[in-house]
Amino acid sequence: MAPKLQILVLISGSGTNLQALIDSVAGKSSPQIDAQIASVISSSPTAYGLTRARNADIPTIVHDLQQYYKDIPKDDKDRRKQMRKTFNVDLAQKVLNIAPDLIVCAGWMLILSPSFLNPISAKGIPIINLHPALPGQFDGINAIERAWEAGQRGVITKGGVMIHRVIKEVDQGEPLVVKELELKKEEDLEEYEDRVHAAEHIAIVEGTILALNEVNKHNVTLG
Repeated sequence: MAPKLQILVLISGSGTNLQALIDSVAGKSSPQIDAQIASVISSSPTAYGLTRARNADIPTIVHDLQQYYKDIPKDDKDRRKQMRKTFNVDLAQKVLNIAPDLIVCAGWMLILSPSFLNPISAKGIPIINLHPALPGQFDGINAIERAWEAGQRGVITKGGVMIHRVIKEVDQGEPLVVKELELKKEEDLEEYEDRVHAAEHIAIVEGTILALNEVNKHNVTLG
């Protein structure tokens, strides 16, 4: 029997989407992901997602940007820029040491710059990301709030979530999974957020399965 493909998950917060992956891998939800979560890397030492990973006996790593900015004044932009690059280079090395078959960004809140993406791409490791908006709609931060507000104004009638390939342009990579959600004017932000998160938990599993299938096809071609 061939060894299972290895997934590395990047998180920053509570880890509800990580939990969806953990449950799918464990066969507690359907569809099941036929792979193993090799490691979880968090950008925050206090992220509850770390507890979720440990509860599932998944190795964890904390890679905290604030430790790189330590003792550097906020107005020293050149040094902070250099340390941000060092942060990304070090993150890439940690990932390459694990050597996963796929990287899944499940609530990773930091931009992945070319200093991270280039060495990962050179090793042929695909990266996918969950973004709570439709393709081309609300790139970047606060996408849920921005979509809801646009719906309240009548500018758009649909929001949603997507799983996309990660490229250097933020949230602009090719979509693998898209889930549309109707925007309801009678719905408050919290209600819309709940629907978005429910859709995320489905989309991240579906997107991970699709990405792993592509890895398998590539491996067969090489083999």
